[in-house]
Amino acid sequence: MTAARLALGTASALGLARFAYGLLVPPMRDDLRWTLTEAGVVGAANGLGYLAGAAATAAVVRRWGAAAAFRGGMVVTALALAGTAAGDVFPVLLAVRALAGASGAVVFIAGGVIAARMDGGAPLTVYFAGTGLGIVFSGVTVPALAGHWQAAWAGLGAAAAVATLISWRAAGTGDERTAPAAGRARIRPLWRVAVAYFLFATGYITYITFLSVYLADRHAPVGQVVLTWTVLGAAVVAAPAVWSGPITRRPGTRVLAVVLGVLAGGAAVALLSPAVLIASVVAYGVTFMAVPAAVTAHIRAAVAPADWTATLSAFTALFAIGQTMGPWLAGVLADHTSAAAPLAWTAVLCGAAALVTLTRNDNPKEHDHDHLRPRPRDVPRRLVFRRTDRAAPGARAPRPPGDADRGR
Repeated sequence: MTAARLALGTASALGLARFAYGLLVPPMRDDLRWTLTEAGVVGAANGLGYLAGAAATAAVVRRWGAAAAFRGGMVVTALALAGTAAGDVFPVLLAVRALAGASGAVVFIAGGVIAARMDGGAPLTVYFAGTGLGIVFSGVTVPALAGHWQAAWAGLGAAAAVATLISWRAAGTGDERTAPAAGRARIRPLWRVAVAYFLFATGYITYITFLSVYLADRHAPVGQVVLTWTVLGAAVVAAPAVWSGPITRRPGTRVLAVVLGVLAGGAAVALLSPAVLIASVVAYGVTFMAVPAAVTAHIRAAVAPADWTATLSAFTALFAIGQTMGPWLAGVLADHTSAAAPLAWTAVLCGAAALVTLTRNDNPKEHDHDHLRPRPRDVPRRLVFRRTDRAAPGARAPRPPGDADRGR
């Protein structure tokens, strides 16, 4: 129950503050006369804010604790969503979308640290699957507003405020904030996972950002848009039932490669025909939030608990860089080709990420804690005890063994 309430953090920070933007691109493009490149720039602003938030989260958690960071991020996210409704000037929209990205990163990382401290792998997958609740809510409510994008953003802000209230106590007490050690980011031992995570971030975001544009260009009715996004969100919610077991039992890279491969295949299926789009969104929805869950589980198994926050922050920063570049580059590509290009972009980059993780199947339980074991030269000399034959002052020297002793 605690993990489910904590999952409203990803529902707000990701499902509402990030992914709902994909539903609002078509009405905002029509009303504000955007190109797809400009729509991608607004998405990139959110990613840039996410990068700034990821860079600051370790210090925020060290200063105030994960619980306070989570709660503060939730409050700022709700305010940023409501503020988006008041901005029709491009620089203002960029600023509030960046703010939503920064606060979303704090929520995402701090909540991930809290979930990682819970027993088993299920809390992690439940936490990340909360994103689907935000997608379902957006998919049901936003298309019904018939293009009134300001009202949609105001409604998303109100929903984020409700999520903040419900998840408040699930974050815990924050007693961990006095921990003296800041921890270190362990990137080098996990470089293959880091590269794959970057490729995934650059690729996955374009599918969900331009999915509604893809539907709009094919004159899809409102009912189809609602169905598509609802199925997508439901697939995200169902992801724990599919991936919790494998991620818990095998926190290495093999499960991560499978998840990325299914995601790439799902994005490619959408290019075949609009008739199979539902199959595509199911495959995409059941995998794209399982990737952060698998990466977080791998980090938890591979590094010491004191280094979790720093390592998660470093990985999230890589993720944010890719997520910032993806919408802008895919938007430029779509302006010069078609609205289907971002879907192909997702398939190619996520497929490449899967191949990177397959280059080596590292099982963190076998070797990733080697850097934590003290080496002989690290043991202080004063702790090395040497055997000596000298007797202590005043002590009787040991008697040499006699014949009787040898016979025993």
